Formats: sequence, structure tokens, C-alpha cells
Amino acid sequence: MTRAWTAVLAVAVLTASAAAAAAPDPHAAEKAAIARSVNTFAWDLYGRVRGEKGNLFFSPYSISSALAMTYAGARGPTADQMAEALQLPADWRAGPERIHAAFGRLNADLNAQGKTYELTVANRLWGQKGYGFLADFLGLLGEHYGAGLAELDFARDTEGSRKTINTWVEKETKDRIKDLIPRGGDQPLTRLVLTNAIYFKGTWQTPFTKDRTRDADFFAPGGKVTVPMMGQTKHFRYAEADGCQTVELPYKGGELAMVVLLPKERGGLAAVEKSLSADVLAQRLAALKHENVALALPRFTMTWGALLADHLKAMGMPLAFDMAKADFTAMNGGKEPLGISEVIHKAFVDVNEEGTEAAAATAIDVWPTEDVAPPPEFRADHPFLFLIRDLRSGAILFMGRVVDPKA
Repeated sequence: MTRAWTAVLAVAVLTASAAAAAAPDPHAAEKAAIARSVNTFAWDLYGRVRGEKGNLFFSPYSISSALAMTYAGARGPTADQMAEALQLPADWRAGPERIHAAFGRLNADLNAQGKTYELTVANRLWGQKGYGFLADFLGLLGEHYGAGLAELDFARDTEGSRKTINTWVEKETKDRIKDLIPRGGDQPLTRLVLTNAIYFKGTWQTPFTKDRTRDADFFAPGGKVTVPMMGQTKHFRYAEADGCQTVELPYKGGELAMVVLLPKERGGLAAVEKSLSADVLAQRLAALKHENVALALPRFTMTWGALLADHLKAMGMPLAFDMAKADFTAMNGGKEPLGISEVIHKAFVDVNEEGTEAAAATAIDVWPTEDVAPPPEFRADHPFLFLIRDLRSGAILFMGRVVDPKA
């Protein structure tokens, strides 16, 4: 009896935009609860992948969304393990419809029109032609995730199916994520591929002016490298505690922001990474206060990708990948056993000076002429962490670290 099932996620990012307050929302508490789940999962996963060398960047929201769609088709101990690994609200698990509805409402917020930045979340199911997935499963994902089913013939045209999925991913990520599924990533036994793509592009609320960007030293683990260092002095939300500086850079519109976590010591990244969790991050964000900051941030671009199956097993959901024991009967009614063969993730980020259309494009950095204490210097000239978060729900959409901006 054949059995195979694959989950695939895609994510892309382009940077810059601003931050504004949201109107009162009757579903705010439920969306915040899902955001907490995403954020806790984010740091759990980061703890697994941070041991890899070099730069790192991924979308916790994309991975959580794709796995939540997968969870909709799981039952029994398989579903229990997935819910625990995803840190889904414990009191919602008996009636998981509430979980998917909350994801759906959060997706609707992120996809809302009329924003001063681009942010889109797209989901799609790719199933074996004529397989016959259960209507309840397809209906739930269609209603809450906007994930329609497209039938492909993995059995007879595996390569053509792979290209079709990759073409969709490229389109949804504005050509930033190419070849998400590598040659050989799909197999004739594949029954279903779930994809999520997230794309962001915005402008800084206060842009960096290019004439202030200077070549400067960045102290990477392998030695100094020369990087284009952007700079400005302005009021940002800022705090310093436990050997780590934290600064929040809002995007135009007031709904999203980048948070940069910079160790005070040049070799302090590992200690800061080890100390962080969703709760610790929440405490540091709560401590942020507006302060005049002399900010220096390198311009950087990176692409990162990984196979996540082994990490997810270690995080507490091995049954989903066990072809003999996995229970995804809510997908196909038990016509054949299904299990996840792999979870593929790839992400792109570009951080630069762009954003001169923002109101702050005309801002002038004014140094005080009176004798006052100099502003704290936030000079990101050594490895640091960063994340992009939705200020309304608190969800971490993207996160990563910069070890070498030129790598």
C-alpha cells in the first residue's frame, strides 16, 4: 500500500513600512492568543536551528500556518503532539475549529487592503488527481485559510507537478523564492502538498538617507568585514538590559515594526540567544521607551532555507512523520495511512535605506546645541538578532540573525 504526504512552506520578505494603531476588535483576544502560540513556537524552533553556523532567517508565522493546516487533518495522539509542538491554546484543542477561525481572522488582518505597505499571506493545497480528500477537511481549510485544492498528477508527472507548485510560490512571493521544492523533492507517491507563502514590503517610518551610509567595519566571527553601515539619530523605542540593547524601528503605517536585539559585547550573541524566549522578549518589548538613539545598522540581504522534519520531531511531534503510526484520517477518511515526509522552508530578506516616501523622509536629524547627555549609541557592528512583528496582535512574522552581512 502506498503512503506519502508532504508539507511545504514558502516565505519571502522585502523590507520597510510603518506603524499605526488598530481600531477596537471583538476578536482581538483570540488573535492575540494565536500570536502567543506562534511566538512561543518561534523561539522553540529558533532554539533548534540556532546551532547552525552563519546567518539565519525564517518566518515562524509561515511555518505555524502550514502546520496548523496540517493539524486540521490530524486525529488522536498525532493531533495531540502537533498541538503541543505548535503551542496551541490548551483549552481550545477539544474544539479545534476555534484555532482555525483565529488563524483565519489573523490572516484576514494581514491581507487587509488599503495599507501603506505590502503584506500578503497565501495558502494552497496540491493534491493527487482523483484522490478524494474529505469535504470537511477541504471546507475547513478553504474557509479559514483560503486554501483551495488544485489537483496535480504526482504519479505520472512528478516533475511537472513540482514546477507548477514552484511557479505558484514564485508568483506569491514576487519572484523572491525560487525552486522551493528542489528536483526530487516530490515523489510519485506524494498525495498532498500544503504551501504557505508570505510576502512583505514596506518603507521605514523614518528612512535612512543614502548620503549618510558609510563603509564601516563589522566584527564577524571570522574577522572584520567591510559593510555599508546606515545611520541616523532619532527618537526610537529603546531599552537596555542584561547585556543586550533592544531598539524598535517602525514601518510606515504604524502596524508593523522591526526589532533589533544587539548584544553589548561583540562576542555576546550566543549568550543573548540562549537567554531569549517568548516571555523574555515580551518583557523586553514592554520595557521599550522613546529615547534619542544614535543608530547604526548595516545594509544586508540574505536567503536561508532548511528541511525542518528533524527539528519538528525533536520539538515533540514525531508521530506526524511516522508512516506506520501517523493519523491523518481527517484528510482522507482512512483510505490509506498518510504521514508527513518533509517540511521545506525558504526565506529572503533585504534591509536597506529605502522609504523616502514616508513622512519621515523629510525628517532632519538635529543634534542638541545645549549641554545634555549624548544619546545612547546603538551600533550594530557585530552579530545581532532581528525580527519583524505585527504590532496589533504581537505575532512574530519573520525572525533571524545577522552574523556576517556580506555572507
